Amino acid sequence: MRSIVIEDHFVAWRAASLGALGEGLAPEAIEWRVRQEPESSQEQALFDYGATSEKTEPRPTAVHVSKELAALLQDAALFRESQRWAFLYKVLWRWQHGDRAVASPADADGARLHRMAKSVRRARHDMLAYVRFRKQASGSAVQTPEYIAWYEPEHDVLAWAAEHFAQRMGRSTWMITTPRGAAFWDGQQLHLEQRRGLPGDHRCDTADEAEALWLAYYRSTFNPARLNEAALEQHMPVRFWKGLPEGHLIPAMISEAKSGARRVAQASGVGALGGKIIPIEADMAQPVRDQPSSLDTCRRCDLWRNATQAVGSSGPSDARIMLIGEQPGDQEDLSGQPFVGPAGQLLTIAITRAGLSRDQVYLTNAVKHFKWEPRGKRRLHKTPGQREIEACSFWLERELRTVRPAVIVALGATALTALLRGKVSLRDHLDAPFRVEGGWGIATYHPSFALRQQNDADRDKVLAEISNALMRARELAESATPTATKPQQ
Repeated sequence: MRSIVIEDHFVAWRAASLGALGEGLAPEAIEWRVRQEPESSQEQALFDYGATSEKTEPRPTAVHVSKELAALLQDAALFRESQRWAFLYKVLWRWQHGDRAVASPADADGARLHRMAKSVRRARHDMLAYVRFRKQASGSAVQTPEYIAWYEPEHDVLAWAAEHFAQRMGRSTWMITTPRGAAFWDGQQLHLEQRRGLPGDHRCDTADEAEALWLAYYRSTFNPARLNEAALEQHMPVRFWKGLPEGHLIPAMISEAKSGARRVAQASGVGALGGKIIPIEADMAQPVRDQPSSLDTCRRCDLWRNATQAVGSSGPSDARIMLIGEQPGDQEDLSGQPFVGPAGQLLTIAITRAGLSRDQVYLTNAVKHFKWEPRGKRRLHKTPGQREIEACSFWLERELRTVRPAVIVALGATALTALLRGKVSLRDHLDAPFRVEGGWGIATYHPSFALRQQNDADRDKVLAEISNALMRARELAESATPTATKPQQ
């Protein structure tokens, strides 16, 4: 048995193999060993003949192999296996003795050789795909590279990948550390350190300003509706996740997709994005869609996003008088009923003074969701915009067609705008009733206007104006001819 000690790389094995072939050494007659530590004085030669004290230099022989086999041998030489050098020498021995089947996948040794080469090529691809450099903080030491990466390759492909990165990263200095060695590029020359059992894992924990941007981009491009977990793990094996900045995001995104995000995909994120407002009629900008069947499902404007619930109406469906307010307040938003807050209590007083009761009138609002803005722990009322009034006109028009009141009382400017379908002045309509389709209209102040007065006298004056308007509404309703036939509900 002959012992051959070589450096752990293809060039050293090739030189030793040619020498062994020149000596006519069969594969089973050789013990291949990799040099681990600096050699002693008795272990300087390539061949170790055991008890023989005389050292002779082996005579290399010429071996002509096909281009395909040469590529297979060079790739398989990077396969991480303790017996790889002995196996590769066996392949070379068989080829040299005329056994060309050794290069065929149909042969047992040939199949093993192809599997080793294929696994190494896959490891090369993975290293290029999954190495993530992180930029070092400015002001670091002179010898510290600008970029650092940690990677755990399945096979010994560090040197090959380092050559690849050296050609593509210009003069930027970088270092890739692995459990079995490291590669350092100083901007001009590549330095490799192949060592087994490096202390620690040499992970890179430096901060990188670009990483936050990359993570935001990765989240935004993830579409849960198109998630294929098996394909994801095939193209990005789980073992690489711990070395990727985005790796810690993937399990959470998969979990969210399984728990319901797959159904809505990116709709929530895309819908929340800001955009440029285009001046175009809504009916022309959107395709024809079925109208929402209930207030709870209404998404005609964005007020539903911050409201507790939609607030409908109250009162008899055949009421002769309809009162239209602006929008629900804080208490209405929580209870789901119109006019139950402080303004609603003042309205009840005004209704009673007018000789009516709440059971006789139909109460509703021009806008069905509470629009508010935060002020400390409070939610303060915010006046609805024209777009929101127009969006809710669908519900108001349906109520008008259903109830068909003889008199409609608009409480405030917003309600009057919704009733007359255009921007109008409340002050211009306070003095006298006006005709609206199917009956009379009366404009007066909203009860919340009375609440905003600075003293009791002004508050009572506004409340008296509201009561007088409701009294005129009662008189008009009593004198008007009732509608002959109500439509079937």
